[in-house]
Amino acid sequence: MDLIPKPDQVVSAASNVAHRMLYGGVADLRAMPRTLIDEGMLREVYHYRPQGGVPEGGDPVLLVTPLAAPALCYDLRRDCSVAEHLVRSGRRTYLVEYGEVAFANRTLGMEHWVDEVIPAAVRAVSEHAEGRPVHLVGWSLGGIFSLLVAADRTDLPIASLTVLGSPVDVTKVPLIAPIRPLINLTDGGGLVTQLYRLLGGAPKPLVRRAFQLSSVDKLVTKPFAIAANLDDTDFLAQIEAVDRFTSNMTAYPGRTFGQLYHRLLKGNQLASGVVRMDHREIALADVTVPMLVVAGADDTIAPVAAIEPMLELVPNAASVRLEVVPGGHLGILTGRRARTTTWPALDRFLDEHAADRRAGRSRTRKRSAAPAKKPTAAATKSTAAGSGATSGPEAIGANPARRYGSASSRSLAARR
Repeated sequence: MDLIPKPDQVVSAASNVAHRMLYGGVADLRAMPRTLIDEGMLREVYHYRPQGGVPEGGDPVLLVTPLAAPALCYDLRRDCSVAEHLVRSGRRTYLVEYGEVAFANRTLGMEHWVDEVIPAAVRAVSEHAEGRPVHLVGWSLGGIFSLLVAADRTDLPIASLTVLGSPVDVTKVPLIAPIRPLINLTDGGGLVTQLYRLLGGAPKPLVRRAFQLSSVDKLVTKPFAIAANLDDTDFLAQIEAVDRFTSNMTAYPGRTFGQLYHRLLKGNQLASGVVRMDHREIALADVTVPMLVVAGADDTIAPVAAIEPMLELVPNAASVRLEVVPGGHLGILTGRRARTTTWPALDRFLDEHAADRRAGRSRTRKRSAAPAKKPTAAATKSTAAGSGATSGPEAIGANPARRYGSASSRSLAARR
């Protein structure tokens, strides 16, 4: 809103304030309709039902929820929902989430999700989608778990893997750097270990506060931002939706939290390319499916520098593409700018690696007298980070040649 508000801004602001007072908010928080198709211990697999008369088809897309974060990350609010976007694009869209983690689940480790939950979800989705291969899409820890599954279970019907905001080198995370000496110091006496064992994991209030503090600058300036944008319905709706997301954080199971702390945070095993499970090791070099890696230019939890090493850790992937998009940790997935950055990049990637398209290319190669030599994974890697190089003239990324401003609800309405 301008320093001296225009008449239309005053009217919009008054309308938004009245709507919040009468109805509790301005955001459309209706969940996308979905049907439970499979379940197990801390595993619920849902199919999003087609909407708006758009029939679904093609390969299924499975959205993998991270631990401790609610599945709202994929269905934040109407017009800012990854699930809604995929469904209205005619894609078969599915979700795996875990429900409430209780003290009784404290003995469950990472193996439960890597060995059981995600593989079972992939099989259930493939069966529900007429045996088609599944495109895995995972945000944050959901992306890391999906990466481990793709490396460990090459027998699963996985068509491709998309990871968003998933750091592999935690030494490159600025938020962790100041406390790393403390981590090494307290770990020697087992203080952290005893604490999470006593609590049965990381409780919900602690998880919620940690997420809020990751963007402490936005937390501090939030009241001023709301006051300055009282006329922007879309901005206020996003604030409400993110608040609801944060308030619905769940707990980490004790043993899983311990593994994440010792192996990924303190040990930085992902950066080495090999992660220890109970009785085996998982090598990221065993990933063979095509990969899309998305990093946020403003992400403090998973900065670009912490994600880029992933490109070199999967040398046998059919292809690897890095897209650096504007936004923070949650914003790259479901922020207002994700509509014109992350989502189009995901759409292109899914279309490029659709089973029907791959079959067409295979038939073309069979008819060719001299088939082209398959490029190596290194040759097909592309990045929109740093130097401004892109993966093509229409690449989405944060680079000098292409800028993205934060559009207000008025500019969005003008485009519709």
